[in-house]
Amino acid sequence: MNKRWKQGAAAVLALGLGLAAVLSGCGPAKTEESVKVRIGEVTRSIFYAPQYVAVNQGFFKAEGLDVELTTTFGGDKTMTALLTGGIDVALVGSETSIYVAQQGSGDPVINFAQLTQTDGTFLVSRKPAQGTFDWNSLKGSTFLGQRKGGMPQMAGEFTLKKHGINPQKDLNLIQNVEFANIPTAFASGTGDYVQLFEPQATMFEQQGKGYVIASFGVESGRLPYTVFMTKKSYIDKNPDALQKFTNAVQKAQNWVAASSVDVIADSIASFFPDTDKEIIKGVVKRYKDQGSFASDGIVDAEEWSNLQNVMEAAGELKARVDHGSLVDNRFAEKAKASVK
Repeated sequence: MNKRWKQGAAAVLALGLGLAAVLSGCGPAKTEESVKVRIGEVTRSIFYAPQYVAVNQGFFKAEGLDVELTTTFGGDKTMTALLTGGIDVALVGSETSIYVAQQGSGDPVINFAQLTQTDGTFLVSRKPAQGTFDWNSLKGSTFLGQRKGGMPQMAGEFTLKKHGINPQKDLNLIQNVEFANIPTAFASGTGDYVQLFEPQATMFEQQGKGYVIASFGVESGRLPYTVFMTKKSYIDKNPDALQKFTNAVQKAQNWVAASSVDVIADSIASFFPDTDKEIIKGVVKRYKDQGSFASDGIVDAEEWSNLQNVMEAAGELKARVDHGSLVDNRFAEKAKASVK
């Protein structure tokens, strides 16, 4: 009897082990660990709406990426963080990659996915325009501009020169105010006109402190204004991660193109907890209407050439840089073709 009991117990044990193996095989497959990518954005701005959509709609996560987003406050600080390994990817103006190349970097910074394709600033007047706005009305005025050498200032001066205005001779040009303090300076009485980003431009309109009368983004044309970039060494070591990253950006760009202003504003609102939802909607609408959000990540040769035209006009370009030397469109082209 003891022998029969042992044989039965052995059979039950074998059956149990077999069943466990079957159930184990039918369970969920082990998922791959997510890849961490550290992004440094030059500032926190509604202008970068597609980036925040990629985070909040789960597009980065769906690609197996664990994105860490940090605001690095300024092009020079953003590029320093990238070059020293503090971040993996920078979201900043393409002109910064040219500045690095002009300094002779042995590990060039490569633009691989465009996010915005126009300047994001607006001409704000202290008084509403009377009838059709005439750029010549700026002559002799005090103009509160952006920091010298930055893309907003260069796009602003490019536009002024296009309309026959010499910024240094025809205006009382103020460029010594810190970026973060420009709205406050104008609100306190400095300048007849100011070049402002959103949401300050819309907020000034709502408060009766200023009036948007022109768009530097529309006037200066398409250019790779804000682009995701990284060091060539990082591209060489992490091509798969960068492809997934660019796929997520393309998903966000498609989503933004297909979504209403209200839906986009709802998606990105968590990144702007101190900004009224109606202001977010107004800013998104203004940028969407003028085509500031790029529809794909490709930096084409025409945009790259226009960028350098703007830099040349501002006296900030030592020599023109070949499109292929600082732009790698492989990831964006593949994402555009494959992501639906």
